[in-house]
Amino acid sequence: MLVILFPVTAETAGKPVGPPLEKVTIVYAGTSSNQAPGWVAYEAGFFRKYGLDVQLIHVVGGPNAVQVLLSGDAVVAQVSGPPALQSNLHGSDIVFIAGILNTMAYQFLVDKNIQRPDQLKDKTLAVSQFGSSSDFATRYALDKYGLVPGKDVSIVEIGSQPDRFAALQAGRIQGTMLEMPLTLKAKKMGLRVLADLQMLGLEYQATGLATTQALIKSRPELLRIIMKAYVEAIHYYKTHRDKALAILQKYLRTDDREALVKTYEGIGLTLLPEKPYPTPVGIQMTLRELATKEPKAQTARPEQFVDLTFVKELDTSGFIDRLYKATPVVATREDARSSSASVVIKQKAPPAKKSASTVPGASDPPKEYTVKAGDTLRDLALRFYGSSNKWAKIYQANAKTLENPNYIYIGQQLLIPAEVEPGT
Repeated sequence: MLVILFPVTAETAGKPVGPPLEKVTIVYAGTSSNQAPGWVAYEAGFFRKYGLDVQLIHVVGGPNAVQVLLSGDAVVAQVSGPPALQSNLHGSDIVFIAGILNTMAYQFLVDKNIQRPDQLKDKTLAVSQFGSSSDFATRYALDKYGLVPGKDVSIVEIGSQPDRFAALQAGRIQGTMLEMPLTLKAKKMGLRVLADLQMLGLEYQATGLATTQALIKSRPELLRIIMKAYVEAIHYYKTHRDKALAILQKYLRTDDREALVKTYEGIGLTLLPEKPYPTPVGIQMTLRELATKEPKAQTARPEQFVDLTFVKELDTSGFIDRLYKATPVVATREDARSSSASVVIKQKAPPAKKSASTVPGASDPPKEYTVKAGDTLRDLALRFYGSSNKWAKIYQANAKTLENPNYIYIGQQLLIPAEVEPGT
C-alpha cells in the first residue's frame, strides 16, 4: 500500500481553549480538487479550532483508503463511492456521513490519434486502482461505447492522476480519466476529450466523507466536530478566493493560474455543496453497477450506506445557513491573462412560469446560467421562454460549446438569449 504524507503547516483559524489537541488521522484518496474541503480544513486551521491535531495523509486509491479506515488507523476518509459501498456489501460497517462531490468531474482523455470510441479497441487504458472511482468511470464509459474490458480494451492500474497523465503523455497508455486542472494541460498538448462524465443530470458519489458505524456509536462528539470543521472549511473555500487558490496550487502542484481558476470556479464554487448531504441517487447508480458482480447490491438500498446525523444537525440548527448569511458566496470569473479579477454575480434563472412576465424582452442581454442536475434544454426553454419547444434557441446560442442538444453537463455555463433579438 502506497501512502504519501504531506508534512505541511496549518494556518491557525482559531486557537483551542482547554485540554491539549487530540491527535487523529484523516486520509484522502485522490489528488484532484474533489479533496479540497479536507485540505482547506487543515490549512485554514479549522481542525485545530475544534481541538484536533490532524495528520492529513494521502493514500493512493479508494480501496486502500477504505482499508486504512477499517484498520482503525484513520477516523474518517475522503473516498469515492464504489470502494466504500463494496466494502459495506462485504460486511464492513463503513458509511458516508457527508457528500463532498455528488457528480463526476472526470473527462476521458485519449491519444490525439483516437477520434472515435471504436478506435479504442486493442488499446490500453489506465485507472488509479481497480474498484476506484476512475475505474468505475472508465468502465461506465466503455459500456456506453459497447466495449468490453479485458476483451476489447486492456485496463491497467497506474496510480494517481499525475502518474496517469504522464503515462498518457509518454504514449504508454492511450486513455485515462482526468479532472481539472490536468484536463486543461492535456488539451493544450493536443490530447483529445472523448467523453465528459459530467453528463446531464448525472448524480454519483464521486467523493464523500466516510467513517465506521462503530466510531459513530463510540465517538459521536469527535465526528460532530469533524463535520463542523468540514462545513466551515467549505464555506471558507467558497468565500476566500485568493486563499482557496493558494491551497489548490499547493496540493495540485501547479502554477497554471488559468487552470487553478477554472478548477476553483468550475468545481469549488459550482459543484461543491454548501450542505454536504450524500446523494441517494448517485449511490443507487453505483449499486446498479456493482450488482453485476455483487449479488447483495441488487437488493441494497442507498440509506444502508449513509448516516445523516451530523450534517442534518448542522442543517436543522441553522448553523450552515448562518455561515452563508454572514458571508455570501459570490461567483467569480477571471481572465487568466489579467492580473486583476473581475467579479460577477451569476444571475438566477426566473421560476418556471408560462406568463408573459417571465419572458425576456427584446432589450434584455443574454443571461448566464449554470447547468444543474436534471436540467435539459427543453426545461430551460420552458423556464425562460414559457415554451419547451424553443430549446433550439438556447442550443444555437451555445453552438460553439455544445456538441449536441443532449450533451450538457452539471456546472456548464450557458448563455440564455432574449426571446426576441434586438432589431427583429
